[in-house]
Amino acid sequence: MTAAPSRTALVWLWLSAVLVVLDQLTKFWAESVLTPYQPVPVLPVLNWTLVFNQGAAFSFLSDAGGWQRWLFTILALGVSVLLVYWLRQTPRSQRLVGLAYALILAGAIGNVIDRIRYGHVVDFVDVYWKHWHFPAFNLADAAITLGAVALIASLLFPTRGIGR
Repeated sequence: MTAAPSRTALVWLWLSAVLVVLDQLTKFWAESVLTPYQPVPVLPVLNWTLVFNQGAAFSFLSDAGGWQRWLFTILALGVSVLLVYWLRQTPRSQRLVGLAYALILAGAIGNVIDRIRYGHVVDFVDVYWKHWHFPAFNLADAAITLGAVALIASLLFPTRGIGR
């Protein structure tokens, strides 16, 4: 039986909405002030570097010729619908699960907006150590990653902390 909407994790949608707006604002900022592919040092291990990713995570399929834009858009939209459904099915008391779904949803929507508007995702956070650089990312990517970590934590520790 489905829980009443007021008792479901749908309450976490506010976080998704806030993160989508922040993601888009930070990408707008990056495109406004940064020159593509020109690093701007921030910390000894962090640059702002505007890059454009036509692929998925770690630039997967970035050189596939354009069809990947629509594949990743459709996949992200499908996952987003599924996440909203899962939020509706999740009891509000399962806070860590709700948080995880909301973070992943925000990241998926944030990057879908880019794919639809530009045909690529805007990335600008460049973390590095000496000569090794982690692939550039954005707030949406960070939300997806943190959501995945929270979801794994909720599975590993279902009765601890904020999970229940």
